[in-house]
This record gives sequence, structure tokens and C-alpha cells, in this order.
Amino acid sequence: MSELPLDAYYDLTQIGEVAVSPTGDRVAFTATEYDQAADEAVSSLFVAPTDGSREPHRLTSASGASAPTWGPDGDRLAFVAARDRDAERRVGWRDRDEEDDGEGAETEDDEEGDEAEEDEDEPLGNGDEEPKPQVWIFDLALGGDARQVTERDEGVAGFDWSPEGDRLVIESRDPTDEESEYLDQVREEGGPIETTRLQHKVNGAGWTDEVTRYLFVVDLDDPESDPRRLDDAYGGGAFEDIAGMDPTWGERGRIAFTSCRLDRPDDTTVRDLYAVSPDGGDAERLTGGDLSHGAPAWRPGGDGIATVASDPDDPPAPAEVYLIGADPDDPVSLTADLDRTVARGGGIEWVDGAIYTRIADESRTRLVRVETDGTVERVFEAQGRDRAMAGFDVADDGSTAVTVLSEPESGTDLYAVDVDDLDEESEPDSFRRLTRVNESLVDEFAMPEARRVEWESDGWTLDGVLYHDPEMDPEAGDHPLVVAIHGGPMSYDEPVFSFGHAALTSRGYLVFRPNYRGGTSRGREFTAELTGEWGTAEVDDIAAGVEALADRGWVDPDRVFGHGFSYGGIAQGFLVTQEPDLFTAAAPEHGIYDIRSAFGTDDTHIWMEAEFGLPWENPEAFDASSAILDAGDIETPLLVMAGGEDWRCPPSQSEQLYVAARKQGVDAELVVYPDEHHNIGDPDRAIHRLEKILGWYETHDPAVEDADGE
Repeated sequence: MSELPLDAYYDLTQIGEVAVSPTGDRVAFTATEYDQAADEAVSSLFVAPTDGSREPHRLTSASGASAPTWGPDGDRLAFVAARDRDAERRVGWRDRDEEDDGEGAETEDDEEGDEAEEDEDEPLGNGDEEPKPQVWIFDLALGGDARQVTERDEGVAGFDWSPEGDRLVIESRDPTDEESEYLDQVREEGGPIETTRLQHKVNGAGWTDEVTRYLFVVDLDDPESDPRRLDDAYGGGAFEDIAGMDPTWGERGRIAFTSCRLDRPDDTTVRDLYAVSPDGGDAERLTGGDLSHGAPAWRPGGDGIATVASDPDDPPAPAEVYLIGADPDDPVSLTADLDRTVARGGGIEWVDGAIYTRIADESRTRLVRVETDGTVERVFEAQGRDRAMAGFDVADDGSTAVTVLSEPESGTDLYAVDVDDLDEESEPDSFRRLTRVNESLVDEFAMPEARRVEWESDGWTLDGVLYHDPEMDPEAGDHPLVVAIHGGPMSYDEPVFSFGHAALTSRGYLVFRPNYRGGTSRGREFTAELTGEWGTAEVDDIAAGVEALADRGWVDPDRVFGHGFSYGGIAQGFLVTQEPDLFTAAAPEHGIYDIRSAFGTDDTHIWMEAEFGLPWENPEAFDASSAILDAGDIETPLLVMAGGEDWRCPPSQSEQLYVAARKQGVDAELVVYPDEHHNIGDPDRAIHRLEKILGWYETHDPAVEDADGE
């Protein structure tokens, strides 16, 4: 087998959001690519015909495009991007009302636009400051570059079209003069952070402030007019900075949005659903203040609205599809009897009076159709169990669906299928692949094969995914194993395309991703096994999984290596303290190892209180779920990694684990990536991370040591 070079990461393309046009003939999607010269990730916008007749056409490049959303006419496509210059001035926007309809916007090379990007127009709006995300619109019938339709000082966080397509509702922060002065002092002068917010920081968003976000209505037919602020449509809540307000404009003119207006909005993750008229009047609360609602979707032709909601006071409870009616205190769960959580980012798609959404079901993401009487049917059997569904959208007319499917050997791509064929048990004739975004990468390098494996633990039959090089027979025996533990813990693993997996398997490792108790996809009871008792069920389940593979003769028990990110890193802490002989070496990333000392220094105080109470009231529960108190049992060499600005799992936690290991005389190394949040963003750092992990395993691999000794 040939090793996958780590710098091939720059050849990787990752599909993001998808949006099917109203009549189902086209799909817009974002894709992240990696610019090696600039050493940055670039999210671009593409459009492709859903009949597969042409390759996708790139609409944008060198800008962070997101949230593609079709206008009701299907000719215009809006998106959010922080672009450096006003495209209308660069290429000359043609007024739609003064031009004849044209063709070819998706097929002609825009040489004029390419040249215009090099001109020296002054940056828009903010002088030398970084541009803020704004809404831009492509008119695909007229052609040309996108037209900027908003210019908010604080940018735009979300938007939706009016049913007529003549207006937008946007979500934007609107600071007072005093708040603007404070922001300038902090951002430009490095002034002190001042806050009275309980939720004083949010990972990825930074320190929070007092600025209120509102909904505004933008008149597209009168671009010189100021957006109308809807004074009663304002946000609030602990995670508003990352969850947003979900503005959604219904056919009958009402605009739905989420907000938390309880007495202590920073002390709960409740998000209520509200509705308001486009003129700002008749604002009303639609829900009862006890659930966390998101992804609202108006019922076509009716007044009802569906949401995905969960109970903040019951962490293991599944997220369910709710239908909201006239009584805000009596929302109806349509999936309560399913005992499955809506998959993260599952969303809601109405088709012919029913709802399509994605659920976590038996260690895979799959599609279900939910009737308004609560009948739920699993559909799209053609997906199978060996590929994951990472995205899904349906045309407004209910004709065509587009799904994002991830397959370990061939990549993550878009596929279209007629909605009428979703009930087929085998792959229907209408099922067609629309993209091959990683074709050159998978053609040049062998991607891993994946198989599902099962084992027993504490009366449960558990499963996981085992990745291996296609030239390797995992059953041949005595292979080195990397145990890669998923985060969450309320998550699950299924077969997916992964550059990191390929880097490991091409170097001879098996990669084992166990689905342990405390995760999702198996019902509330399965998830609740770990609630408030970290370091218990998952330790037993992961250790039992490794033992089962070793007993089958597939794995060399002296060459087992640990890895995990977020809760996967947390689990690594428990495993190296409770099962010191399990791993030859381990690489926990971005974890928490002393949840009592972490309380209040990260952004998870609400979650922690829901699981463990408060540390000064229930210190025993916090200590029992903190691996650091058993650090005296660490014998495993540790590569401990963290993000310098990670406010989900603060870097001080990784420092504690590192120092504890070194105090024990255990070989350990600490790697902190400055300015990184609860992820690794820049491609050079993603590559460096893989180099460090691979190097750590090789350094402590007894087989490598024996070979060197010879």
C-alpha cells in the first residue's frame, strides 16, 4: 500500500450546504476548498442541474459563501458572504427591469469578472476593516456577478425571501451609539472587556456583549431605502450568537423567528418561537417557554408551523419534530413515539402535507416521512447502511430531492432522486450522481474500506465502524489499531469519507470508531446511560470493543493507540486513568479533564448544571466525572492538543492533563494552536495536527522500535 501524503489535504473538497431550486431543476451548494498559497479554507458557491446533464458551475470563488437560498421565481439565488468589494461597481449590475431575459449565466466564462477582481476600487463601507457578511443576489437569468443588497455594519447572520420575492427579512445586530463606541474600543484599540452577561463567552463567537439583534425587512425594489427594523422582532438567549434567530417568511405573510425572553435568558437554552408581520406589528409568542426550538418551517398553504425542539432540562431526551398550533402551551410532538433524535442539522422539508427530516437511527443518519397525525415511516432504503447522509433538501414543488451522501471509498457528493421514488427499496432509476468533487484524490490514492463490527458490553450489543486499507485483510491478524472516539457524547459514528482515516489506514493502521453508550441513535435509554456519570459506561464499552477485536485475532494488543476530539478527548482521559494498559500511546484533543475547575471558564455552564447540578452544591458529582483526580494512574504516553481560543473545552484543561502526566514521569507533549476555537481551521494546522499524531504513534510503536533495533 502507498501512504497518502499529508499535503494532499490541499486537494480535498468538502461539500457544505445545499438548496434545491423551487421547480427542482437546479441545486445550489457550497463547497470548501483549500488554497495552499494563501493557506486558508475558501467556501465557494456552485450551481448544478439536477438531471446530471452538466458539471457544476462555480458562481463564486475567494469568498466565504454560505446560506444559498433560492428566490421564489427560481431565477435569483441569494447567499451570505464577506466579500471585499461591491460587485455592482466592479462589473456593472444590470437592472432586471431594463434588460431582456438572457441565458448562459451558468455556462459562460466570466472573464470580465475575473479581471475586475484585480481593480483597485476602495473596499466597501468599513475602510481598512475586514468586510462583514452581507446578503448578495445572483440573477441567473440575466447573468453577471452578484449584487450586494445589504450593508449592515455588524453584518447579516440569517435571512429569508418574502413569498413574492420583492423583499428579504434579515437578521442583524443593531448596536446603540454607546454600544458602538464600546465595540470600537475593544476591536480597534484593544480596550478592556466589560460584561454583565452570565453567558459571557461563546465558542467561535468570542466574548459576548449587550448588543441586541433584530429582524429587518429589505425592499429589493427600492435599493436606496433603509431596511425597516421590526422593533418587536428581537433576539436573546445564551447561544444566540451561534444559533441565530432562524427568520422564516410564510406564505401568508407572517415571519417566524426564535428568541429567548425569559427572566434569565443566559441561564437556559430555551428558544421560543415567535411570529410578526412584515410591518413589525402583531408580534406574538407561539410556544410556551419550556423547549429549545429551531429550524421553523411554515406549513405550505396553512398557518401551522413545524420545528425541531428538545427539552433543555432533560439532556438525554431526543430532539423531536413539533407541530405548533394556536395554543402556545400545547405543541404537538409528531415523533414522540419514535424514540429517535432528529439528526444534527436535520431540518424540516414539507412535501404534500407531510414532513421529511433526517433522524439518528441505529448508528446511521436516515430519512423519514412524518405525517401530521404522528405516523412515521422510514424511507430511502437506497441509501443503505454503508454511506452517511450529510445533507438533504427538496424542491418547493415536491418534485426533486437532493441529498449529500458520504462514502468512505469515493468521497462526499450530491445525488438527486425523484421524491416519488423515495419509497423504493432499491436504488431507483431516478437516482443520479451530480458531483465528483474529490475524483482526482480518490483516483490517485486508495481510500479506506469500512465495515460495521459488533461486540457485547454490560448486556448491550454495541456496534462501531472499522476502517482499513483496501489491500489489507483486517481478519489476517495482528494489525496496529487506532481507537478514534466520537465527541458529543450525544453523537454516533457511521461510515464516512475522511481524509484523516485515509492517512492512518494507508500507513497500515486499522481505525476503530466505537458507538458507546451515552451516544445517540439508539433511543433515550441508551443516551441516558452516561448522563451525569461520565467515565463509566463509555469506558467499559470502548475497552470491551478493543478486547473483542483482539480476541478475534485482528489486532495486536500491544499496538493499540488512542485518539479523540472534544468528548472523545474527555473519554481518553478516563481510559488512560482507568485502563492504563489499554493504549500504547494516546492523543486526546480539545478535552475537559476537571469539570469542576472548567465550570464558568467555558461556554457550557448550562449543560453542566443540567447534568451535574452546581459544583458548590454537588461537588461529588463533578469530581466523580473528572479524570484529573485519577491522574496518578496515568502510564500511557500522551500527546495533548488544544486550541488557544477554545471556549468549549478551554486550553487550561489540556494543560492540567499534560502537567499531571509529566509530574508522573510519563512521556507527554502539549500542542496548543493559537487563535483556534473548538476545531482546527487552517489547512496548515490540520496537516501539522496529523503529522504530530502519526509521529506520536510511530515514536511509541514497539514494532517500529524493534525494526529500528534490528
